[in-house]
Amino acid sequence: MLAREVNRRYLRELGGAMILYGFVLMGAMHFGKPMPPGAARTLLLLAPVVPIGLAVWVIARQFGRMDEFVRLRSLESIAVGAAVTAACSLTYGFLELVGFPRLSMFWVWPLLGLSWAVHGALRSLFSR
Repeated sequence: MLAREVNRRYLRELGGAMILYGFVLMGAMHFGKPMPPGAARTLLLLAPVVPIGLAVWVIARQFGRMDEFVRLRSLESIAVGAAVTAACSLTYGFLELVGFPRLSMFWVWPLLGLSWAVHGALRSLFSR
């Protein structure tokens, strides 16, 4: 399979998983928030984790399809993104000790994703 076809397939699969995530998330929030606390509500509000698991599976499969060079470059971008996220999380933890507002864990993934994307974009830009 050509690299272009592999990338299209990956984007279709990941896009499908993320669209499914959006629908499940909206449904879970719409129906779960007004429910009384309990096991059913908890399970319903955890339902968006299933399509995220599907997205993780799609990403892992894509890494298996990549050649060694592309895999190494991608993993390097992820490692740099993780390091930036760790540094920001640690720094903000100290800022919370001096009175800054607490942040939700929902900020971790966007920060990691942004760091990963910026590193990948800069690497592509400067390697031309």
